[in-house]
Amino acid sequence: MASQADDDLTASKTEGYKAGEKKTVEEYAKLDQNDESLNRWKASLGISNSPPLPVDPSDKRRCIIKSLALEVEGRPDITIDLTAPGSVEALKTKPFSIKEGAQFRMKANFKVQHDVLSGLKYLQIVKRKGVRVGKDEEMIGSYPPNTEEKPIYEKKFASDEAPTGMLARGHYDAVSKFVDDDDQTHLKFEWSFDISKDWK
Repeated sequence: MASQADDDLTASKTEGYKAGEKKTVEEYAKLDQNDESLNRWKASLGISNSPPLPVDPSDKRRCIIKSLALEVEGRPDITIDLTAPGSVEALKTKPFSIKEGAQFRMKANFKVQHDVLSGLKYLQIVKRKGVRVGKDEEMIGSYPPNTEEKPIYEKKFASDEAPTGMLARGHYDAVSKFVDDDDQTHLKFEWSFDISKDWK
């Protein structure tokens, strides 16, 4: 039986949308090679003649989230290297600190391997004292496997503003996940943050 948190972290569905037929990068590259507009579309997806990055065949992951960062104008980024042992587990116990009213945004660096990744999304539920106070869903997009020319992808999320006032200050818990059009979860993690009167 799915938990309430799992139900909350379900991506919204567009009525009538059906994911297209799965193709390999090689199949996309060979599609109508003489069609100029299709070639521009393939280039916009990053499908190029650049050599692919070497991939460990025993690593079956299609998407690897390498790092997450909190960007605040005028302050150094707070970056979490998710490839470090124990880093995902530490997110819950080591909260970010955000000044009330501050403008901020999240940033993710990730790698795609093996096949085209279709419709990657970021989902997030925020709770305070066990009560849901926010749900966000951000489309990241579709990406081919990384190449020597493009070894890593970076996505900057929409800007957000921390709440203000005495009632808004305090501790918040969040659950986030990266999921694609095939409903495959690439990373799910719990984390927390504190809204405070001043930067700590």
